[in-house]
Amino acid sequence: ADIEASDIPLVEEEEISTPPLPEMSMSMPFMKRPAALTGTLAGDVGFDPLGFAKSSDDLMNYREAEIKHARLAMLAAAGWPISELLDKKIASALSMSPLLDANDRVPSVLNGGLAKVSPLYWVGVLGLAAAVDVFGTMKSKEGDESYFPGNLGFDPLGVYPKDEEGQLWMQTAEIKNGRLAMIAIFGFAIQEFVSKVGVVDETPFFFYPVMQTFKMYTNSGYLN
Repeated sequence: ADIEASDIPLVEEEEISTPPLPEMSMSMPFMKRPAALTGTLAGDVGFDPLGFAKSSDDLMNYREAEIKHARLAMLAAAGWPISELLDKKIASALSMSPLLDANDRVPSVLNGGLAKVSPLYWVGVLGLAAAVDVFGTMKSKEGDESYFPGNLGFDPLGVYPKDEEGQLWMQTAEIKNGRLAMIAIFGFAIQEFVSKVGVVDETPFFFYPVMQTFKMYTNSGYLN
């Protein structure tokens, strides 16, 4: 017998509902989640205790600033100790005066010594920074729906994942390491200013071979 279409029970499609946003902040459970922090950005754990981001536009502007500072801090956190390890060797090889001071500290605002750096270096650095900043601003104004703060399209080694899950993981890893680097570089500056000792000499076990570290500790009186 023919079965009429009206006799076939209809299965209603289940609506895919978006889970509600948490009321409280993930990072500070005793405070309410800021309205602009919806978890869409990588590394967003609802941390804005002073309420700077009052809208999504504010949030995007702050994330642009954060990712720029994070990337600079990661470069600085690596460059600071490397310069203390190699500056005198490179200067000697090139018959130049080292930039480190008598205590093997790099030039900085707190350490002093910035006047020893060539003005050409500062011109080059500021010029490059300005060019990257202008390029990033132009990218953000193009209206590309795939754009997110800090996305300059720079991936010469092709390590950026193609899948959405991998991309979110990479973005989260970058912002977390960048935040850690900002804390680290601040710590480097304060540590050297207070102790008057280069960071690689203050914590040699991070930068020198084990036996050399033991020798340094022995000569300094830490080990008898």
